[in-house]
Amino acid sequence: MPLRVTDIREQPDGLLVQRPVPPRANLVLLLIPAVFLLLWSGGYAVAKVGLRHADPLTFLALRYASALLLLLPAAVIFWPPFPRTAHEWGQVALIGLLIQGGYFVLSYLALSCGVSAGAVALIVSMQPVLVGLLAPSIAAETVGARRWLGLLIGLAGAALVIYGRSRIEATSVLGLALAIGALGFMSLATLLEKRFALAVHPISSNLVQYTAGLAFVFPLAWSMEPMHVEWTPEFLLALAYLVIGNSIIAITLLLAMIRAGEASRVSALLFLVPPMAALIAWVLVGEKMPALAWVGMLIAAAGVALAAMPGKSDRLRTT
Repeated sequence: MPLRVTDIREQPDGLLVQRPVPPRANLVLLLIPAVFLLLWSGGYAVAKVGLRHADPLTFLALRYASALLLLLPAAVIFWPPFPRTAHEWGQVALIGLLIQGGYFVLSYLALSCGVSAGAVALIVSMQPVLVGLLAPSIAAETVGARRWLGLLIGLAGAALVIYGRSRIEATSVLGLALAIGALGFMSLATLLEKRFALAVHPISSNLVQYTAGLAFVFPLAWSMEPMHVEWTPEFLLALAYLVIGNSIIAITLLLAMIRAGEASRVSALLFLVPPMAALIAWVLVGEKMPALAWVGMLIAAAGVALAAMPGKSDRLRTT
């Protein structure tokens, strides 16, 4: 059924009138999910391309610094509202440390250890399931049998992917542990963001979070790595993709879909990220996925979708 978009306007007499948005706007909204899925999924394989030419922490530090260079002029031009109190500044910075200093650091280290882009994307895709299971102690949400069943199905699918990949290429146990750690950091960041319930403008939020990430990652790169970078065209293209495509365009499209009332569609799209990431990695960096791994990928996506699907009690709480 095609997506129908209307423009709701208030008249002088207080009545709300719905006016159809031009077909071109409908077409744009239909294309946004596909573009978001492509950009977000490609980030895993593109990161692998960049890691061929730079140390992982150095690569991340360059990514954060480049993103800040693009965001600072936007902040000066638009001057969005920033956190009002020191407490809010600390909360936004904490979320940034968990995501930029925890999730991305461990994800890049996992990729540098040889874990496939599809496997990292698949492990991280378990985040909605893990959040749902941990939510009772933090977000006061109910965990039912459906979520546990979804977790078990998702884990079984992930095991098939890892086993299928191990039959054609050795899989790093350390890399898998790092990917699981990245999942933990992202889940914790999501839970705290729900608990803080911060309403911060995306530009100011990203500025604070990338600054926190750079302040954390750069000293680590300086002390732990030779900070080796090969400034090849391939590396520069990978860096540009991750900064512009992932950090700016993809996040903007994500917010646009959420604000258009497409939260359920966003959730469905995230389940497609692992197979799409694996497909892009196969084309871009030659990561082969045997048939058994593809079957596991589909099973895992189905399990995550089942676990993240809102149940009856969830709908009652939101009405």
